[in-house]
Parts: sequence; structure tokens; C-alpha cells
Amino acid sequence: MFKIRLTLFLLTIVSGKAWALDQFEGIECGADIPKSLIGKHDTNERVVVLEERHRDLGLKDLGGIEISDRLFLVSWQICGSEYELLVNTKTGLIRDVLPFPPHSATSPQFIGTCQANGKEIPEAVVAVLNNSAGYNARDGKLAKTMLKATAAWKIDETKEKFAKQSTENLGCPLGGIVTLDGGP
Repeated sequence: MFKIRLTLFLLTIVSGKAWALDQFEGIECGADIPKSLIGKHDTNERVVVLEERHRDLGLKDLGGIEISDRLFLVSWQICGSEYELLVNTKTGLIRDVLPFPPHSATSPQFIGTCQANGKEIPEAVVAVLNNSAGYNARDGKLAKTMLKATAAWKIDETKEKFAKQSTENLGCPLGGIVTLDGGP
């Protein structure tokens, strides 16, 4: 009986330590970060605690947005690069990770619905837009102004994955720019 209790106690301690690990444990700069994150549980820990614990990764929460009632998109800066994580809100599992290209005021990040050949794409799109004209993304009067996408991914809600989207004749409204570097 003592051996059983001791075994259960040790299993509880070992399991408890495994559960306490966050999604960034074991990640190393220079490694395959998306592969390291997919399938891990997203923790509900305070962001400042995570960022402090993983200073070696240069970890920074860049915000997030609800895609559907079961999918959340969160952006993280890890090792100097940006990554988009698709998290299943029911299970807490990170389902897919997209290394996101650099963006700026002239090439801002977009999340929302776009149009291909003038017809709305039903899935949410994550994209980099061409704002070389310098439109102010914060000007509500210009929110429906369409910009050409230079890189884009659809969010397949069924598979809970990012899928490359053709940028040919793909336009997205200025109002969906989500980054602070989105324009003047």
C-alpha cells in the first residue's frame, strides 16, 4: 500500500511540473519555432510573467483577435521575428503557427475579410498590404479603401490551419490594418 501511495505521489509531482510548463518552454532561437509550438497548450498565464520568464527569447505579446467562437489568433514576437498562432479556445491547443513577414507603414499587417476579383472571400485572411500611397489607417472615412495584398493566408476554420492565399487580384480594406505601424 505504501508503494502505491508513493508511486501516485511521485506521478502527481512529475505531472504537476509538466502541466506547469508554458508553451514557450524548450524553444530556442534558431530552431524550428512553429514546429516547437504546434500542439502545445496555450497558457492562461499573465503576459508580463511569460515575457519576463522568456527574456532570452525576446518574447513580446503583440496582441490577438477572436476569429470564431473556437479560434483565437495571437501574435508573438519570438527571437526577433513575428509569429501568428492559431489557438483552439475549447482545448487550448496551438493548432498552427505562421512565421509572419516583416511589416511597416507602407506594408502593414491586415486581419479580416478580403475580396478576390471583387468577390468577398468567406474565410478570415491574414495579409501584408501595399500602402505605398500612405493612406492613414486610422482615418475612418478611408476604412473601405481597398489595398492590394502582397502576401496572404486564409484561416481554414475547419482544419484550424493557415492556407496560402493567392494575392492575384486580392484586395483588402484599409480598416482591417491591425498594427501600430499601419500608417500615419
